[in-house]
Amino acid sequence: MDPIFHSWISSLCITLIFFLRIVALSRSETFLWPQPQRVLWGNGPSIPISLDFEIKVPKQRELLVAARRFESLISTEKWVPVQVSVASQSSNPSTNISVEPLKYLQILVDDMQADLQQGVDESYTIVIPDTGGSGNLSASTVWGALHGLQTFSQLLLYDEKQSTRIVEHGIQITDKPLYPYRGFLLDTSRNFYPVKDILRTIQALSYNKLNVFHWHITDSQSFPIELSKEPYLAWKGSYGPEFRYSEKDIQKVITYARRRGVRIVPEIDMPGHTASWSGAYPEIVTCLYETWMTNAAEPTPGQLNPLHNKTYEVVKNVIDNVASLFPDRFYHGGSDEINSHCWNTSADIQQYLASGGTMDSLPQKFITATYPYITSHEKTVVYWEDVLLSSTVNVSASVLPKETTVLITWNNGPLNTKLLTAAGYQTIVASADFYYLDCGHGTFLGNDTSVDQQINPDPATPNYNYGGNGGSWCAPYKSWQRIYDYDITYNLTEEEAKLVLGGETVLWSEQADGTVIDGLVWPRTAAMAEALWSGNTDGSGNKRTAEAINRLNDWRYKMVSRGIAAEPLQPLWCLKHPLQCNL
Repeated sequence: MDPIFHSWISSLCITLIFFLRIVALSRSETFLWPQPQRVLWGNGPSIPISLDFEIKVPKQRELLVAARRFESLISTEKWVPVQVSVASQSSNPSTNISVEPLKYLQILVDDMQADLQQGVDESYTIVIPDTGGSGNLSASTVWGALHGLQTFSQLLLYDEKQSTRIVEHGIQITDKPLYPYRGFLLDTSRNFYPVKDILRTIQALSYNKLNVFHWHITDSQSFPIELSKEPYLAWKGSYGPEFRYSEKDIQKVITYARRRGVRIVPEIDMPGHTASWSGAYPEIVTCLYETWMTNAAEPTPGQLNPLHNKTYEVVKNVIDNVASLFPDRFYHGGSDEINSHCWNTSADIQQYLASGGTMDSLPQKFITATYPYITSHEKTVVYWEDVLLSSTVNVSASVLPKETTVLITWNNGPLNTKLLTAAGYQTIVASADFYYLDCGHGTFLGNDTSVDQQINPDPATPNYNYGGNGGSWCAPYKSWQRIYDYDITYNLTEEEAKLVLGGETVLWSEQADGTVIDGLVWPRTAAMAEALWSGNTDGSGNKRTAEAINRLNDWRYKMVSRGIAAEPLQPLWCLKHPLQCNL
């Protein structure tokens, strides 16, 4: 055969194979989660990733560490979408564009000094030209750049036939979050979580562009944090030496989270939920050894005595210690579910009330004294909504300055959000009706005879075991759809909506620990992550749940591949037959 003709045939075959590969890839789909605000795909062929691909970053600690972390992820992850495509970014890719392998991603940051605090700019843009070669990631701050790297890692697919990683087409992304506070609360008092489980959870938060780990560290059941100023609280109040967080552990968690753009907001609950303090200081805790049914929401009862001088000495030491350990400017002071019966068991409180004092003046006295302990550290004070809205024990708004107070709402869904924002308070939404992840798991009490019903006693009416809550006060289970579709500014005025900082899902740990956390939290919390990042509606204002399920299904499988044991959302059959599992 003529060598020139042979060369021409070989070239034609290579071109044909490349063209067929382009057509095949154009029928795949790159699933992004959370969906960015604006995505514009190019019309060129797929762009291979160079074998020596690198991420070029400015000399900044978090960025340098992140670049190496993402280079490692990119070099090892071989992602082939599990979800079958229902659309493509470019159905008719141009074959006239010459493409170079993507050799590097250049990161540019405007403000290298902006700290990881509430309200920091998290915007970023990504540009990968149709011609490949190199891409740019531009961000206002380091923390926006970290989010951009998460998105970039999701753009990469693995071409099994060519044994190479590719970006499906050139792309331009412009992105920023709708809300500055996007979080998850973990209760580590009722059951203990080893540090490794906390770190894995924070890693998953960063994958989903969530930026707050609300650490509910202490409660009535245990006091697991070791504090140098009050060491006996953990020694006497934890479940044991292996169930404590040392100050070294705390620093490890904070550093790990910061490198992933996640803030740690500590919560030391008080004056309620403090039975665990009694091991070290029984004299400052009321209603110890009393029946819990009338003195607390659950075992075990105990509240700090606001009339005892020693209370304030201990509380100040705790706040000073915790505030110095955690650099975030938010400090959560608890103040939920104060029980008047518990305080009324104390002889000195009984005498105080008999002398003309009121029950509401007790929390007011406590807040008035302890609020400055927090603000003296230049912290914003975060409380549960109960401090203002409780129907039994609350304080006057006069002791809660709006400039330095943030309230978290958890009752009555949009109704309480309305009450708080109408009163002028910055608000975080953690509604039990939508965001509580422990709901629907039944009672944890060991002798609940209500479950002993072999036959439905009243088929016409929902009851405990048949259509009722089954012992879970906040039943039913909150599905990903329920979470995704929640509008956290529902029925608010424009001015009230501006006061909503964002939201957080919540995992109370009566029936949870590190062995089950992944499946309880993920991918349901990912659903909230998208709703708070780019919204839950399409360009026409319609809820996009039907479209989101395809992306979330694929994202769930990718999270599992990254070591997060997220629970499945649907039978695998549904992923292989898109749209056939919708109503």
